[in-house]
Amino acid sequence: MAGEMQAPVTVVGLGAMGTALAEAFIRSGIATTVWNRTPQKAAGVVEKGAVHRTTVQEAVAASPLVVTCLTTYEVTREVLEPAGEFLAGRTLVTLNSGTPPGAREMAAWAARAGARFLDGAVMSVPDSVGTPDTLVFFSGDTATFEEHRATLGALGGGTVHLGAEPDFTALYDSALGGILLPTLLGFLQGVALVTSRGVPAGDLVPYAAAWLEKIGAILPELAREVDSGEYADPASSVGIFHDGVASLVRDGEAEQGVGVDVSWLAPVQDLLRKAVADGHRDHSIAVLAEYLRKPGRST
Repeated sequence: MAGEMQAPVTVVGLGAMGTALAEAFIRSGIATTVWNRTPQKAAGVVEKGAVHRTTVQEAVAASPLVVTCLTTYEVTREVLEPAGEFLAGRTLVTLNSGTPPGAREMAAWAARAGARFLDGAVMSVPDSVGTPDTLVFFSGDTATFEEHRATLGALGGGTVHLGAEPDFTALYDSALGGILLPTLLGFLQGVALVTSRGVPAGDLVPYAAAWLEKIGAILPELAREVDSGEYADPASSVGIFHDGVASLVRDGEAEQGVGVDVSWLAPVQDLLRKAVADGHRDHSIAVLAEYLRKPGRST
């Protein structure tokens, strides 16, 4: 669908990500209105073709599609509250941090205001918004997403609708976010180790990237094991990781050490010890999902 045929959009919130969203819409030829609590932040996108409104009420009223990019669901509601009466009949898309319960509360708030609701998340940095390989999640009413698919597709080539449940974006965002820091810490531990021997950190990068690709290749099998509950025929056992982490921690605690502080691994070691004590030494490492998933709890 050509840009000029797409419905206008309003972007509320012009931090680094909000500005990137507005610029992506503008590049796609979509009529874009913007608003920010600090009006000066609108200058850059106005120069590129956006229309700036001085009140949030005017900004919401300007477009049938309202995209917010603020910090949390609570802040989003606070900012939009004065414009609540103008949301009726419009589609509200939120892109902010938060939990699945927060997303459900946001969806209920939007429904009370008479708006259709989609929750979204850009799984990348602002500079990547609008590029073909940028992954952007949305969840909420399927018909609403399909109506705005072309417009929202301006934000990234990897635009995905996760389902009709309004909190699925927050669910997936939390799931993937939980992967990020441990992965980075693992890389930084490796960097600390090689640099302790005078090796530049950059020398490790190509091998770390290749290693992460190998790890990615085994994820489908781990997922299959979790879904089936069958852990008895592992490619990587709990025992292998238990012994490996124990060795690393032991060496790190030795007088000379291995050149890195591995104390951050203590909770990981505790988890592995518990799994071994429960008889899972020869089972797949995927069995740890059973320990991490709290019985009877939902997000």
